[in-house]
Amino acid sequence: MHFMTALKAAWQQRNSLLCVGLDPDPAKFPAHLASRPQAIFEFCRDIVDATADLACAFKPQIAYFAARRAEDQLEALIEHIHTHHPAVPVILDAKRGDIGSTAEQYAVEAFERFRADAITVNPYMGRDSVEPYLAYGDKGVILLCRTSNPGGSDLQFLDVGAPGRQERLYERVARLVAEEWNASGNCGLVVGATFPAEIARVRELTGEVPLLVPGIGAQGGDIAATVQAGRTMDGCGLMINSSRAILYAGQGEDFAAAARRVAQDTRDAINACR
Repeated sequence: MHFMTALKAAWQQRNSLLCVGLDPDPAKFPAHLASRPQAIFEFCRDIVDATADLACAFKPQIAYFAARRAEDQLEALIEHIHTHHPAVPVILDAKRGDIGSTAEQYAVEAFERFRADAITVNPYMGRDSVEPYLAYGDKGVILLCRTSNPGGSDLQFLDVGAPGRQERLYERVARLVAEEWNASGNCGLVVGATFPAEIARVRELTGEVPLLVPGIGAQGGDIAATVQAGRTMDGCGLMINSSRAILYAGQGEDFAAAARRVAQDTRDAINACR
């Protein structure tokens, strides 16, 4: 199924714009998982099973797995999601960005090895570095645009417009994606919840292009401002990501139930603003 088809169905069927980020840090796991060889998989699996009916997407961050030589557990996790929760698409948060020949290999890794439904990509090396991902027309390609970290302004807010016409670099990225790169209708953009004015600007420039929005919860982004700035006319168009606030809501053996409670509260808070 096309990523965008699956995402739109998840928005409607689950009445949710919540994306659950999977950033597993074993130092924060409940004690009963500490010595288990598949602890990362088991932790994430239980979070997934507890929250799948509340989420429009899951977003595993590859660095948290690779740093601990747990890529096999990432593969198993994505397979588990596809098998047990097939209606919830998986976004591999990898933020890849390299020359075309290398990007081809990263695309194979994401879509053929890990079988992700979408991937985050850094567009700042230009179109030829993005094309290998775009070639997978049924997969989502979600490009960094206006990121949630404070240092994003160092580059993304630079004026790159023609003389007499101001255009910020993040605006140029948004326009390129919407007008030139999205031929297969499989592109999205990353815009941080910490910048609601920029969310609104990106929505203005891109129409219905889906936005992946990190930065609520632990990073302090405001849910109401995010939804009001980024929703589409039908009240959708957003994948609002929360990771740490959900993952580490509980420290005991009932950690997954605690995660579910926070996920449900977050989903409901988002819906109250739609």
